[in-house]
Amino acid sequence: MSANLAFGGLVTVFGGSGFVGRYAVQRLARRGWRIRAAVRRPDLAGHLQPMGRLGQIHAVQANVRYPDSVVNAVRDATAVVNAVGILSPTGKQTFTAVHVQGARAVARAAREAGAKRFVHISAIGADPKSSSAYARTKAESEQAVLEEFPEAIIIRPSIVFGPEDDFFNRFGAMARFGPILPLIGGGRTRFQPVYAGDLGSAIAHAVEGAGTPGTIYEAGGPEVFTFRELLNKTQEWVDQDRPYISIPFWLASLIALLTWPLPNSIRPITLDQVRLLKTDNVVSQAAEQEGRTLQGLGVSRLHTIESIVPAYLEPYRPRGQFARYRG
Repeated sequence: MSANLAFGGLVTVFGGSGFVGRYAVQRLARRGWRIRAAVRRPDLAGHLQPMGRLGQIHAVQANVRYPDSVVNAVRDATAVVNAVGILSPTGKQTFTAVHVQGARAVARAAREAGAKRFVHISAIGADPKSSSAYARTKAESEQAVLEEFPEAIIIRPSIVFGPEDDFFNRFGAMARFGPILPLIGGGRTRFQPVYAGDLGSAIAHAVEGAGTPGTIYEAGGPEVFTFRELLNKTQEWVDQDRPYISIPFWLASLIALLTWPLPNSIRPITLDQVRLLKTDNVVSQAAEQEGRTLQGLGVSRLHTIESIVPAYLEPYRPRGQFARYRG
């Protein structure tokens, strides 16, 4: 564990304070790396400090939309990780600016700084021909990264779960406080949820040389579920039994258009997210056959949703987080 520290190994993690980034930081810290977390708000990254030894993790200000800040953040880094991404655009934080131009700036700076390894987080469903701007720009980001850093390792995760996620937590809250739960497109879309800790381990392994350079890996958990099955499990874990309402894609699109003026934090869904739900979000057969999965990055023992999710959904149970201890 101490070898990387002893030899001064430094890795810069862009988006290190975010959901995926914090697990990459945690796993890298455990393996002895010095970590520079490149974030827009270093003052809000204090939660990273307890993940490492004194002085092991240091947050610096950087914004992928400003190349000079990116160059400063990668200086002297042995490896660079780009875990920056957005689910919906806000102001200047557009899909193109963050996913494409930002990823290119990070990859270019990493190459020019002499970094030996570069790991980029994309998403399953990335497709240059997709009707979804999210999926389309994720594909464009992969092309930009490989143009600037041909030896990069790219990881495409399915939906990522963990205590800080915006999936199970959102529907847990809806199951507790809402009268119904929506099944967009009938709830038939398939997902392969991957635990954030397993994804973080894959990133750490890739930083240390796991995987084939210039290859795209797909990260999914050990099980595939439909959207309805995931909501069923969420309701079971929060001890609720709300009825479902099936919302066809055309109606979901209309709702997204009508709520467009609202802030992203309170919009029920965006038009881009509706488009994403029309396609299954699972590891491809080609990736399985070619070994371009988490196992190919040295992560073989994958966590199930049953082993992680129920514990952090306890606050949404009718009698609260500590109901089981009250008898």
